[in-house]
Amino acid sequence: MTEVQRPPLTADERAQLTGWLDLQRSFVRMKCQGLTEEDAHRKVLPSSPLMSMASLVAHLRWNEWSWFQLNLMGVPDTGQTPWAEGSHPDAEMFVDDVPLAQLLDEYDAECRRSNDTIAPLDLGAVEQGPYAAKGEAASLRYILCHLIEETARHVGHMDIIREIVDGKTGYTKLNEA
Repeated sequence: MTEVQRPPLTADERAQLTGWLDLQRSFVRMKCQGLTEEDAHRKVLPSSPLMSMASLVAHLRWNEWSWFQLNLMGVPDTGQTPWAEGSHPDAEMFVDDVPLAQLLDEYDAECRRSNDTIAPLDLGAVEQGPYAAKGEAASLRYILCHLIEETARHVGHMDIIREIVDGKTGYTKLNEA
């Protein structure tokens, strides 16, 4: 992703929501900048043995797909996802053998697909996928708010992991530390 700025202070609701989500998304790649494959896949939290920079990127990619394609648009899961009947609930995080660059490219592509998917939709559009069938459909507005929260929370995890792995902190000029 290219460098993203905060949305304008007086932008309309849609520009605010998509702008803040795009900003958080841009931090994902930035936080991974300059990591070795070993560091990208290093698990640093004994209580969360799946959490690494690489696994968080994969998790965020599949969250994008799940919320915008599966839930919002009702695109069926035809077996391309990491989740299969009886699989581990965090199956998307098993990426030890996947290069970080590939994971980041897949994440960026999914974010672009998400943006393309929602561009023509009204913020009040509701889910067409599995939750809609249960009478629990969320609006696009809700989904955008949730994805901002989800992405920002995991960017915070990335902050901590990055500092543990190589001591680098911050949001600008990460590799000049």
